[in-house]
Amino acid sequence: MSCGRGRECAWSAVDDVTDANSVSRAPGTHIKTNEEVGIKLESCKTKHPQLLYETRLYKILQGGTGVPNVRWYGIEGDYNIMVMDLLGPSLEDLFNFCNRKLSLKTVLMLADQLVSRIEYVHSKSFIHRDIKPDNFLMGLGKRANQVNIIDFGLAKKYRDPKTHLHIPYRENKNLTGTARYASINTHVGIEQSRRDDLESLGYVLIYFLRGSLPWQGLKAATKKQKYEKISEKKMTTPIEVLCKGFPPEFVTYFQVVRSLRFSDKPDYSYLRKLFRDLFIREGYQYDYVFDWTILKYQQTQALTRPTAGLGGQAQAGTSGDQGDQRDTLRRQTTLERQSSATRAAGGKEVLATERSSSFARAYERQRSSSRPLTSRDDDGGRAYQ
Repeated sequence: MSCGRGRECAWSAVDDVTDANSVSRAPGTHIKTNEEVGIKLESCKTKHPQLLYETRLYKILQGGTGVPNVRWYGIEGDYNIMVMDLLGPSLEDLFNFCNRKLSLKTVLMLADQLVSRIEYVHSKSFIHRDIKPDNFLMGLGKRANQVNIIDFGLAKKYRDPKTHLHIPYRENKNLTGTARYASINTHVGIEQSRRDDLESLGYVLIYFLRGSLPWQGLKAATKKQKYEKISEKKMTTPIEVLCKGFPPEFVTYFQVVRSLRFSDKPDYSYLRKLFRDLFIREGYQYDYVFDWTILKYQQTQALTRPTAGLGGQAQAGTSGDQGDQRDTLRRQTTLERQSSATRAAGGKEVLATERSSSFARAYERQRSSSRPLTSRDDDGGRAYQ
């Protein structure tokens, strides 16, 4: 594809473009090297352009552990385009792969990295404002155990990078982020700061342990009423009830982050130590063996296990076992389709197996059937200021 000024881009994308009012993801390859990348596109006509802003933010964050690199940004036809490192599956993908429940060991290993990712973003004078499982992706290859933080379209500078002067306290702000994981202060209209990213992270960790949050599935006539119900449920659910059945360190975590004042700097080291001490007390080893690591290994063993024993006697399992294996293999197949090319820069991507010379043609063909980025489940919608 051309990049303007008579130059040719080094990237090619397949036909995977959604409508003109959303950010889309297309798989891509480097034309000369066939290196797989993630490509993020948005229409130049979108009401809320974010790719240029997001690209600049990635440049500021570049070099940090768990922050993908931007390879290229430019305009192609009617689209703004950002080319990113290719990453693995999101934590939401892996959560689903593991039957929507993660073990304490896996959650604690993740928590250690997640606190560090958020701390790094904050150290660069920005808050993320959309902390959720979808915005953390595992790496690929040698970095398959590294958590990466993505999707900075809603991020905001909370202080002056040079003077460290904090933004002023404000109220009557619109909800920005994802309602399910938004902090209570965000729900009631208070300007977000560092404390809110960490409260959202707390909800993510409990979501992984419990399998769901108490305010999921609430019904309402309008989105505004839905957000109000979620807010009310969060405020009326005691921390002890939210964390019931899990170690007291999670209650302590919420007490600490909810007690922070607007401009307070969180004690990230203390929060990490809180979970590390629990990890050691439980007798776990930091071996990067996550729940999905074990599940994939078990599936591999099941596929390679002999189906007949001595004397030709079959060693088949029960029909129920076979059905469970089929279900698990289906989940694995789905996950591997996602993880082989997955979501770089905030969305799912698939390896480029073919190339397209026209984004516009792909857009016209798929606009009627594809879902926009802002389409979420019942309480996962994004709201913009």
